[in-house]
Amino acid sequence: MTRGERNNNPGNVRIVHGVTWVGQSDMQTDESFVQFKESAYGIRAIVRIMRAYKLEGLVTLSEVIDRWAPPNENNSEAYVTSVCTQCGLGPDDAVDFGAIMPQLVSAIIRHENGEMIYTPQQIADGIALA
Repeated sequence: MTRGERNNNPGNVRIVHGVTWVGQSDMQTDESFVQFKESAYGIRAIVRIMRAYKLEGLVTLSEVIDRWAPPNENNSEAYVTSVCTQCGLGPDDAVDFGAIMPQLVSAIIRHENGEMIYTPQQIADGIALA
């Protein structure tokens, strides 16, 4: 079981002190990553963050993934390539995030966990919570 799966946090959203997520577990045993009560809340968090990035003016998958998984901590080039391939878009294409949200969320989950660990319905349920 991956850390993301164990934490019901398939995007591996990091803890930000002072921020409490809807659906966050009262029992935080992981010092780095948010633990959610259910995976739907972890999926919701991915969507909320993607929407925040859009509001900040990020419009390409390259910009979004570099922000999501900074190059100083990740192989962002590989991450961008993986997400672009799964979404059928180029890294510098302007993106309507709402139109590709299920694919984008699935691609992030697959990259973060090494496999797709949720059904399309579970992805849709998490997106609906956002």
